[in-house]
Amino acid sequence: MVEALPIFKFLGHYGVALTQAIYFALTFCLTFIIGRLVILPLGRRLIDRHAEIDDHARQPLRRLALAAIVLLALLLALTVAQLESLLRSVSTITAAGTLAVGYAMSNVLGNFVAGVFIYVDRPFRIGDWIEWEDGEGTVEDITLRVTRVRTFDNELLTVPNGVLTEGVITNHVANDRLRIQFTFGIGYDDDIETAISIIESEAESMDAILNHPSPTAYCTELADSYVALTAWVWIDEPNRSDFLAIRSTYIRTVKSSFDEHGIDIPYPQRSLSGAIETDGPNG
Repeated sequence: MVEALPIFKFLGHYGVALTQAIYFALTFCLTFIIGRLVILPLGRRLIDRHAEIDDHARQPLRRLALAAIVLLALLLALTVAQLESLLRSVSTITAAGTLAVGYAMSNVLGNFVAGVFIYVDRPFRIGDWIEWEDGEGTVEDITLRVTRVRTFDNELLTVPNGVLTEGVITNHVANDRLRIQFTFGIGYDDDIETAISIIESEAESMDAILNHPSPTAYCTELADSYVALTAWVWIDEPNRSDFLAIRSTYIRTVKSSFDEHGIDIPYPQRSLSGAIETDGPNG
């Protein structure tokens, strides 16, 4: 009997596995290529058509779409190659691994979920001036795990998303207008009505301060050494630099007008009394 060639022996033992591997590779590559060339551009166009989706949300969506294509290509390739048993084994191992990894990386997953909520709820966007319990700054980047904030000292903070979703966030520029509040203190002998008139008229004379709503001022406290007059004024299209500049200019003009009208801005005074006893000239 003629002995079979080694190549035929190899195909006889491993022909089925080789065929499955070829089917798997071809199906995976074909599905992935179609997804990259057809599905991803189509999804990108659909995302770009929705103006309500911010720019910072589009990149994570594209990454998720790519991950979905890879997963789809893997599942389809296993099915075509008739590797359902391997698919079930992989699913079981993946489930067990996911449970173990999820327990070990609970904080990371928590930040990931928090990032999803940030994209859905949109409490802030890139470029917004936000403030939370431990910091303040301008948002530079938002990912599904962390948010990067540039402080006003030019430091870059990488803040876990869970920190921002668990506490109170103040978004100073969420609306088109922002109210500035400042309290002036005048002496008890000064005329309150005159001081209020100065506070309101100086605000009305500044172009950077809105006249609608109109600037207002009220007597809000009788402190130990002064009468507190609190002013409320509104500015348009707020950002932090404008906020500080307008606030500073407004305070300086009111102070100057107070000086012209003889209105005092008192400061706390303390009276000391008592005596010092000595034992004598050399004591």
